[in-house]
Amino acid sequence: MKIYPLKRSKNCTKQIKVNRVSIEAQQNTAANIQNRVHPNCVVCCSTNNKGLHLEFVPSNDGGVTATFWCDEAFEGYRGVLHGGVISSILDGAMGHCMFARGQVAVTAEMTTRFRHSVVTNQEATVSARIIRFSHPLYLLEAEILQAGQVKATAKSKYFDQPRLIDVPEEIS
Repeated sequence: MKIYPLKRSKNCTKQIKVNRVSIEAQQNTAANIQNRVHPNCVVCCSTNNKGLHLEFVPSNDGGVTATFWCDEAFEGYRGVLHGGVISSILDGAMGHCMFARGQVAVTAEMTTRFRHSVVTNQEATVSARIIRFSHPLYLLEAEILQAGQVKATAKSKYFDQPRLIDVPEEIS
């Protein structure tokens, strides 16, 4: 078992334990939460015909990753993935990072930096991880890599919303 420190506000440090054997359990937890709280998500739902269909996988560092195809159906300028789609992918990755921890949270604030164009008709990888928290707020970061180059990054504040997991079936 590895222990990864997470920075907390006021120079306090809280540690989370990441058990390499528990990656499958984290993936099951994330899938369960995903199915219960946002079953038609445009970023990760495999049954949303107009969606991106990303499959997030927990990583050994406590974060999540997903490799995806940059379909030209989602381009803005010719040959370039739309910035709103890029932001959605980064946000989805950070949300799934929370799900993998068994937590339901919503985006309170997000800042995205577009470093280089994400080219369509190529593969890319998104990754996200929690970097700090002071309950009920969590600070996460994410990045998109393509051809070994960082194309976009984001930092977000997520607000814990455990009541969302109890949404009645007829509403969800």
